[in-house]
Amino acid sequence: MSIKVLIADDHQIMREGLRAMLEKEHDIQVLGEAEDGRMIQRLAQELRPDVIIMDVAMPDLNGIEATRQIVAELPGVKIIALSMHDDRRFVLNMLKAGAAGYMLKDCAFKELSKAIRVVMSHKTYLSHEVADIVLKDFLYSVSPRESSVFQLLSPREREVLQLIAEGKTSALIADSLHISIKTVETHRQQIMIKLKIRSVAELTKYAIREGLTSA
Repeated sequence: MSIKVLIADDHQIMREGLRAMLEKEHDIQVLGEAEDGRMIQRLAQELRPDVIIMDVAMPDLNGIEATRQIVAELPGVKIIALSMHDDRRFVLNMLKAGAAGYMLKDCAFKELSKAIRVVMSHKTYLSHEVADIVLKDFLYSVSPRESSVFQLLSPREREVLQLIAEGKTSALIADSLHISIKTVETHRQQIMIKLKIRSVAELTKYAIREGLTSA
């Protein structure tokens, strides 16, 4: 029985390369591709894959939030993060969101099929560099005073923050999230209060630093 896989990455050439590589495996079937977090969330609901290959930095809804939502809705789905970022916060936040694996893009082609089979056996797969980050975090735990965006903001506030950082207007954000413009403005105000930030430029810098967007 084939392992059903979805691929989420905002770069078409990356998606095509991953698909071509995975389709050479006799026991892996690629069901489809998505270019952003909202699209992969919809495809996961429709196609019910076994594994999702998830880019971390994607427009509209980043891979961390998409992972959190998909795991909550479809707990049986295994998600492998695939990223160019080896920053500690990206790795740890993705794993805390429910990812079963984390790999760097420069080693994906030779390791990805192996990683898929590992997570399907209910184990975690970390590429060598990522495993080192996780081990160091365990050995030298961070100060409890260090707070991330995932502790400070609600899931909806994080979605609004990402879209603000990507330059979307309040009207576009309202349309994307199916809420009123007034609600968007309320979220924006609350975000600024919680983060103690007073400008959109500073919000954008913060969102990029925290891995919500690469805008």
